[in-house]
Amino acid sequence: MAVTRPDGRKRVVIEGVSPLIDGGRFPAKRTQGDQVRVEADLFTDGHDSISASLLVHREGSDEWTEIPMQPLVNDRWTAAFRVKELGLYGFKVQGWVDHFETWRRDLLKRIKAETDAPVDYLIGADLIDTAADRGFAFDAEWLRKRAEVLRSGLDPKQLRTHATDLLLHEMAQRYPDKQFATESDGEARIVVDPVHARFSAWYEFFPRSTGSEPGKPGTFADCEKRLPYVAEMGFNVVYLPPIHPIGQIFRKGRNNASEAQPGDPGSPWAIGSDEGGHKAIHAGLGTIEDFRRFVHKARELNLMIALDIAFQVAPDHPYVREHENWFRKRPDGTIQYAENPPKKYQDIYPFDFESDDWASMWEELKDVFLFWIDHGVTIFRVDNPHTKAFPFWEWVIAEIKQDHPQVLFLAEAFTRPKIMYRLAKLGFSQSYTYFPWRNAKSEITTYLTELTQTPVREFFRPNQWPNTPDILTEFLQIGGRPAFAIRLLLAATLGSNYGIYGPAFELLEDRPVRRGSEEYLDSEKYEVRTWDLNHSDSLRQLITVVNRVRKNNEALQSDWSLKFYPTDNDQLICYSKESEDSTNLILVVVNLDPRHTQAGFVTLPMDELQIPQDRAYEAEDLLTGNRYLWHGPRNYVELNPANLPGHFLKIHRQLKVESDFEYFL
Repeated sequence: MAVTRPDGRKRVVIEGVSPLIDGGRFPAKRTQGDQVRVEADLFTDGHDSISASLLVHREGSDEWTEIPMQPLVNDRWTAAFRVKELGLYGFKVQGWVDHFETWRRDLLKRIKAETDAPVDYLIGADLIDTAADRGFAFDAEWLRKRAEVLRSGLDPKQLRTHATDLLLHEMAQRYPDKQFATESDGEARIVVDPVHARFSAWYEFFPRSTGSEPGKPGTFADCEKRLPYVAEMGFNVVYLPPIHPIGQIFRKGRNNASEAQPGDPGSPWAIGSDEGGHKAIHAGLGTIEDFRRFVHKARELNLMIALDIAFQVAPDHPYVREHENWFRKRPDGTIQYAENPPKKYQDIYPFDFESDDWASMWEELKDVFLFWIDHGVTIFRVDNPHTKAFPFWEWVIAEIKQDHPQVLFLAEAFTRPKIMYRLAKLGFSQSYTYFPWRNAKSEITTYLTELTQTPVREFFRPNQWPNTPDILTEFLQIGGRPAFAIRLLLAATLGSNYGIYGPAFELLEDRPVRRGSEEYLDSEKYEVRTWDLNHSDSLRQLITVVNRVRKNNEALQSDWSLKFYPTDNDQLICYSKESEDSTNLILVVVNLDPRHTQAGFVTLPMDELQIPQDRAYEAEDLLTGNRYLWHGPRNYVELNPANLPGHFLKIHRQLKVESDFEYFL
C-alpha cells in the first residue's frame, strides 16, 4: 500500500490540544461570559523560532478571530478567549516556523557578541520585504523603507538600532509568513450554555402535595402560592416531578405497595392514561393554561421551571394503543414491563430503542421536549437517561439546542462513572453525582478533586443533591438536624450547582420505609402529603442564609477553583473557592460529625492564597457575622454541630495599619 507523502515544509508539530474531548468527538462546556483557556504543545525540528495562533469562530460562521498564543514552559503554548453568545464555538491551533523571529533572535545574540556582519542585515531586509508583500498599503510602504535602511550600508551602530527597533518587530509580526503553517487536526468545539448551567440552586417539590388541607391534592394554583416560599429561600430553579396523567393499570399503592387501594393517586412516573400522555397534564392539577400561568408567575419571581421528562409509559398510555411496536413483546404476546430483578414495575413499560420503527419514535420523543419548550419550559430533568439509547440522546439534544440553545438538560443517572461521563459528553448540561453517599473526608476530597481538577470538568457539570425522592441516605436517617445542616453546607459550597428535595429536606424528613432502605416512609411518590412549612425546627432560615451567601460571593459560583487543605482532625474538612480575579476568597470549614463537637487546626498555603505572612488577616463568617483575627498558616477551629456545623469564612487578606491611611503621610 502506497504511503501518502506529507508536505515536509510544514515543520511545526501540534500535540496535546486542550480542551479537547475524545480527540474532538465531543464539545467541551462553558457558560456565557466564561473565558476559554486553550493550551497546546508546539515544537519543530532544529533551532528555528516558531509562532502560534488560536483561531476561533462561532459555528456556522466563516469569520475567524485570530489570537496570538504565548509560550508557557516546555513547548507548551496558550491563548484565551471569552464566549459571549449561546451555542457552539469552534477553534483550532495554528503554528509555523517564524523566520523573522529566528533572524531577530540570532541577530541580538550576534550583536551582544559583536559578531554581526553586513550580510545579517541583508537577510533581515529580505524578510521584511516579504512581510511588506503581505501587508496593507501604509504598513507595506513603511516596512519597505525599513528594508531599504538595512540595505543602505549605514554605520553598524545605526544598523543595529534600526534592526532591533521594537516597532519594526511589531510591524513585521503583523504579517507573518504562514505558507507552511500547520493546523491542529479537525476543529475542537465549545458548547456555551446560560450562566445558570454553571451556577444554580434547585428546589424540588411535588405539585399534588402543595394543598393546605390534609389528603386533598394540590393544584397549579396551590403551586403558585408555594413559589414565594421557594424564592424567599433564594432558589432560582423549581423542579417538578412528572405532571402528566397517571396510569390506572397496575397502579402502585402507598409505600410502593403492589396493589393500590381506592383513592391512591399512583406514581407520577407511571405516565399516561385515557386522559393523555407526555403532552397532557393531570386533570387534578389543572389545565395547560393553569400551567402557563404558573410558569409566568415563577418568572416574575426570577424562578425558572424545570420539568421531569421520563421516557416510559403506563400500560394505558395512548402510545401503547397507537404505537405498539415501540415496546418489546414477550413470547406470550404481552408487553415487557420494567424490571430490575428481583424488583418488578408492572405499572411501567420501557420504550424499545431497537424497534423497527425507532426513527418515528425518536421524532415523537423530541416533540415532547418541543411541546413543553413552547409552554415556557427551558430546563429538563431527565429520568434514568442511562436506560435509553446513547445515540438518541446525542441526536435529540443537538436537535433541540440548535434552535433553542438556552435549553438545559439534567441527567438523573445514578449509575457507573463511565456511563455518567458519556451522557455528559453526549450533551447533558448537568448531572446528579455520588455526593449523597460521600460522607468521609477522604471520600469527599477524592471525589470532588476528580470532578473539579481533572479533564472531567471540561464536559461534566456536577449538581450536588443531599436528598431526592428516591434517596434518603443513612447519614440523614441517623444524624438528626445537624446531619441535614452538614449536607446542606457541603452541597451548596462544594457545588456551584446544587439542589434539595423539599419540603422533606428543610423539615428534616428522616424516616425510612424500613431499616436498611433509602426509601422514605409515606413517600410522596405514592401518596399526597401535607407539609407544615412553618415548623419551628425547619432549616428554612439556614437555607436562606446559605443561598444569600452564594449569590453575593462570586467565588461560590463556579467549581474549578476548589482546593482542599489539611486539618489535624479528620472530622473537619477545609476547602476554599476563589473568584476568577482573586478578589473574593471563601474558606469553608465543616464538622462532618453530626453528634459531637470537633476542633482542630487548619493549615493554609499563605503564598498560594496571596495572604501576607507578616500581618494578621480577618476571617469573616458569612453565616453568623462573627469575625476572627487569624495569624499565619495554622489557625484553630471548633464547631458544635448542635449549633452550626460549619463556617463560611470570607478571607480579608490584609488588615490596614496606620501607614495605609492618608493622614499618616
